[in-house]
Amino acid sequence: MVNKEVKTRYTDEELEEFNILITEKLRKAKEQLSFYMSQLNDIHDNPDSKIKGLDDGIFTAESERVTNMASRQKKLIQHLENALIRIKNKVYGVCRETGKLISKERLRAVPHATLSIEAKQKN
Repeated sequence: MVNKEVKTRYTDEELEEFNILITEKLRKAKEQLSFYMSQLNDIHDNPDSKIKGLDDGIFTAESERVTNMASRQKKLIQHLENALIRIKNKVYGVCRETGKLISKERLRAVPHATLSIEAKQKN
C-alpha cells in the first residue's frame, strides 16, 4: 500500500519563485499607476494643453476613465502586496475556501488568487 502524502503548502523554493514573479508584477503595476497619476495631473493641472478643443463632457469622461484605471491599479497593487505577505507567512497558494493548494498554473496567471478554480466555480 502506497502512502501518498498530501501537500499542504508550497515549498520555500516554490514560494521564492512566486515571490520573484509577484515582485516583478508589483513593480510594473506601480509604474503603471504612476503613469495614470501623471496623466490625471496633466489633465487637471493643464486641461487646455493635451486635449484642446474637447468639450467639458469629453474632458470629464477622459478624467473619469483615467481615474477608474488608476483605482483598479491601486486594487491590484494591494492584492499583490497581500500575496507577498501570504508568501512571508508561508500560506501563499492555499485556497481560502477548500484549504487545498491552488494550482501553479492558476497562480502564474493570477498570482494574487486566493481561491482555487474549484472554489471559484462554486461562487
